[in-house]
Amino acid sequence: MAFSGILRRRLIACSVMVAVLVFRTNAIDIYQEWNVAIDTTVNPTTSQQPVITINGMFPGPLINATTNDFIHVNVFNNLDEPLLFTWNGIQQRLNSWQDGVSGTNCPIQPGKNWTYVFQTKDQIGTFFYFPSINFQKAAGGFGSIRVNNRIVIDVPFPKPEAEFDLLIGDWLNTSYKDARSLIQSNNTSGELDLPDFVLMNGKGPFGYPGMVNYQSFTVSQGKTYRFRVSNVGNDLSFNFRIQNHQMVVVETEGSYTQQITLDSLDVHVGQSYSVLVTANQQEADYYIVATPKMLSTAENSSLVGKGVLHYANSNTPVTGPLPGGPDPFDRSFSVNQAKSIRWNMTAGAARPNPQGTFNVSNVTLSQTFILRSSMADIGGFPRYVVNNVSYLTPETPLKLADQFANGSGVYQLDQFPVQSVNSAAENGVFVATGNHKGWIELVFKNDLDAMDAWHLDGFGFYVVGFGDGDWQPDLRSTYNLLDPVVRSTTQAGKEGADNENLYGHGHGQVYPGGWTAVYAFLDNPGMWNLRSQHLKKWYLGQELYLRVYDPDPNPAKERPPPENLLLCGIFETPAPASPPPGPPAAPVPANAPVGQTPW
Repeated sequence: MAFSGILRRRLIACSVMVAVLVFRTNAIDIYQEWNVAIDTTVNPTTSQQPVITINGMFPGPLINATTNDFIHVNVFNNLDEPLLFTWNGIQQRLNSWQDGVSGTNCPIQPGKNWTYVFQTKDQIGTFFYFPSINFQKAAGGFGSIRVNNRIVIDVPFPKPEAEFDLLIGDWLNTSYKDARSLIQSNNTSGELDLPDFVLMNGKGPFGYPGMVNYQSFTVSQGKTYRFRVSNVGNDLSFNFRIQNHQMVVVETEGSYTQQITLDSLDVHVGQSYSVLVTANQQEADYYIVATPKMLSTAENSSLVGKGVLHYANSNTPVTGPLPGGPDPFDRSFSVNQAKSIRWNMTAGAARPNPQGTFNVSNVTLSQTFILRSSMADIGGFPRYVVNNVSYLTPETPLKLADQFANGSGVYQLDQFPVQSVNSAAENGVFVATGNHKGWIELVFKNDLDAMDAWHLDGFGFYVVGFGDGDWQPDLRSTYNLLDPVVRSTTQAGKEGADNENLYGHGHGQVYPGGWTAVYAFLDNPGMWNLRSQHLKKWYLGQELYLRVYDPDPNPAKERPPPENLLLCGIFETPAPASPPPGPPAAPVPANAPVGQTPW
């Protein structure tokens, strides 16, 4: 149709402009090719089930990058349904086209491939990726992302002997397709409330009956190691610890922290930390443990993740009881630990100037959103809602509609309230305006009966405060505006709390009827997903999108659509003849597939 021809010409023009935008000083291009498939032989637990693997691996391959590098990931979809990947914590500066969620990208269809190209612009830290649609994260497909400092930026701790990636998360024995059918049913509430296992790097607990593989790390006595620990689970927070060893927290999701020494560390769904562990004990083997929060478990429970720290010359197997941790219901422990994790104001990160150069002590707020999460029955089915609205995913990605039709026919901007609750629960395409280059205050109010975690793509949160009851403007006087850690995922829950004013440092916890407040500076134009990190809640509607719009047409202000942009929904048409090639956005090997093609 005529519109399709106009659209294709605009894409060609945009691809020419991309070359002007690419600046590669001290950056490299990293290429990976992923074959994504179902494997029924991996068997991470005692049950046979479909697992999503990448190049036969579970977890998937490491993306090991440096600040400002360009990452090219050519994804071949061998599944029998559409697929997308998102890059948890990677901010996709000026480029939400690569974010890999339903509001930004058309999915990669079965039997086809598509290449993501994104930059780790002005970032360092510990992150991970995972499939973002169709409940597929419950079947795996996740892996680690490291973004290392440029050599010209000092790291605020001595170089460790080695680095280890440790992806820990709860796991269902149920097939992910069966699980997603169950949670959509109107008569199966509660059936998936409790996972079956906690895995470490895709392996079951050490010593659990029937388990063959377990996670083990080999260390040398006297050396110090960096563990990059992420909670890639779908539901459970956990407490992480290593028998007879302390850990020093040094980084969380791209922010260097003040260095504190801990015996154990709470890690909530979607969060990542770097900790330094020194092998300063006798040469033996020691337990690595992750126990769930807000749940009583025995040592031999399948929900206690167990691995082994193995000294290189050890002939002594792990012995004794598991290392003791905090009471999983001890709210004081969680509060005090949250308060102790603060931003390192003097360290550089992605840039030479100290992190403390960018602070919130004197900001002027341009917006406040008060977002209340709860459950509702809509049309006889259980749904999760934000301000009584459950997100309904349209067939056309919001970003595509925004670019080529100003959203017309796909969504209505600012249709739903952001400071009050909708009069009746309903499904809807929830898209709210975020003021470009304005400071936004997001207040998350949790009316659910369990922990929750919120994540905003494209930005970092300054976690400034949390407390009990309903949030009121005068509670801003309790905020920590001095050194709140900046991170991409903040915690919210209903655990029980003392009636005191609590600063949120690193992750803000919310107690019975409580709230968490964060600040974000909206300097990154695009369409950005704001969601629960708990998979069931996200899948059943606990999300919305923030549209941050810059009217300046200068492509240096926001990247144009990629040359290999996929079309779907109202823009779906038969593939036209290939346009004349424009200058590429990055050097591409001669045999690298471009776009989505049958294979």
